[in-house]
This record gives sequence, C-alpha cells and structure tokens, in this order.
Amino acid sequence: MPMKTYYNEILTDHNIRPGHKHALPDANLTLEGVNPSCGDDIVLHLKVEDGIIADGAFEGDGCAISQASADIMLDLIIGRTLPEAKRLAEIFLRMIKGEITEAELEELDEAGALQDISHMPSRVKCAVLGWHTMTEMLPPDIV
Repeated sequence: MPMKTYYNEILTDHNIRPGHKHALPDANLTLEGVNPSCGDDIVLHLKVEDGIIADGAFEGDGCAISQASADIMLDLIIGRTLPEAKRLAEIFLRMIKGEITEAELEELDEAGALQDISHMPSRVKCAVLGWHTMTEMLPPDIV
C-alpha cells in the first residue's frame, strides 16, 4: 500500500471516528483554540493527575484536518507526563516546518501522517490548532 494512501486512511479514520471527541466533565485543564482564518474551533480538555495526562478530549467543529489532528494528538499524549507531551508538541511543530529527524518522526507515530501538510500552507493552521492549544494550556515552566 502506498504511504500516501495509508496516511489518508489514518486522517479519514480519526476524522470520521474520533475516539476523543466528547465532553470530559472531570478535566482540570480546559482551553479553547480558534483558527479565525478558517473557522476551526476546538475546546481541549485534559485531566492531569500527578503530572500525568490521565485522560483527554476535545469538542468543537472544524475541518477534517483540525479534527483528526486533535484526535491523533490525544491518542499520543494520554498516559504521558506533561514534559513528554510538551516535547511531542515541539517535535510535531518542527515536523510541520520540515525540521525533524527520522527518529523524531517515528516518535510521533500516527501524527506523522500530517507531515506533508507543510506543502499546503493554508492547512498548516488547521493541523497545529490542537497542538498549540495544548501547549498554551500547560504551565510555562514545564521542561
């Protein structure tokens, strides 16, 4: 199966059947992220316990890329420490700029499906919306 087809299937699956698109009443971190240029609007919820992201969800509306990217991100960060989540977000954002190694790309798992978004400048803001929202909600002193 060609790689591009595989990646399209990942994005389509996360858009049509997002596992994390729902309310999360016991979240202790919540932040809205908006992409005014296209109307994407998500509310990201994280439940953090003892420095670990125990659960996460998002609500809102947007294009397939913004919705799939937020869902993929949550798959990747749930169960990780806050510094690990922040590091993965930094790798993701560098991936979009074409500035990561193969090893870093592997760390991103399914999020690597969005690597080619950098060739579609109008869609970059869609892909990074959830990731930027997550890094904004984390305490700034996390290393």
